[in-house]
Amino acid sequence: MRAIMLHETGGPEVLKLTEVPEPAAGAGQVVIRTEAIGVSYTEASLRAGGYPMPVPLPAVYGVEAAGVVTETGEGTDPALAGRRVVVLSTAMGCYAEYVAVPADVIAEIPSGISAADAVAVANFGAVALCALRIANLTGEETVLIEAAAGGAGGYLTQLARRFGAKRVIGTAGGQAKAAYARSIGADEVVDHTDPDWAATLEPGSIDVAFESIGGDTTAKLLPSLRPGSGRILAYGFLTGAPTITALDLLSKGGTLTGCGGPLWFERVQAARSDVFALVADGHLTPRIDTVLPLEEAAEAHRRFDARAAIGKIVLTP
Repeated sequence: MRAIMLHETGGPEVLKLTEVPEPAAGAGQVVIRTEAIGVSYTEASLRAGGYPMPVPLPAVYGVEAAGVVTETGEGTDPALAGRRVVVLSTAMGCYAEYVAVPADVIAEIPSGISAADAVAVANFGAVALCALRIANLTGEETVLIEAAAGGAGGYLTQLARRFGAKRVIGTAGGQAKAAYARSIGADEVVDHTDPDWAATLEPGSIDVAFESIGGDTTAKLLPSLRPGSGRILAYGFLTGAPTITALDLLSKGGTLTGCGGPLWFERVQAARSDVFALVADGHLTPRIDTVLPLEEAAEAHRRFDARAAIGKIVLTP
């Protein structure tokens, strides 16, 4: 079968199309014939060497895909064969025509949702849904959503008012992304390409900040938090761990909730079926930026690295 193999970390050019044997379903696994493959921030960071590689190299690349189950292994439900599913696999292997994954990391795709839409919305939509559930909004609060035209940020922006936000302030880079963020629910958009964008927020005006940038940004948000009740939900660390201390929070009377680790991953996995229900009911719209053939994986990563995409970049085998 055709697959994208990674032999070393580096720029997009390290993603090479290769012929490899088709995988077989081991115990507890299923094999999926892929129909749509997602390109994500996690993949781009792993490829560039920003994070420790979860598997030894060389390896078939990719962590997100949607397709049809073609084989079930020992200990799995044989009735899964023929079902359309989406997968998030930290063991990689998804940039290929077939991928073998544990059966417990798949979620069934309802009829009426395409494979491309499923891979676009399943995981980022689940991150957004879980973050909103943790936020427990009251219906009278102002929220800040970083990267409001991005993956999880875009779905947060779509869902925030439905889950209790009264006012939505988003951040975005450039006019096109700002316009998109407004079109999906942001009342106001701040340009986060300005290094001082956090200082433009009204002091004490933000009840909940959905934080995906990390680093120094988390501390810069503190003046805008509502004294005594403001809270930060950190679900991403684009620029590293937040540079914030317990004393910073105590002096503000605020809280910082981290959305990560095994428990968070389990919650996100479990929420995918709820995300599909929101899509089916018309409350959430998948966003696809570009669809490219598998052999153009390097070009897909170049577009991702340029931060030009609005929505998911999808590869098709």
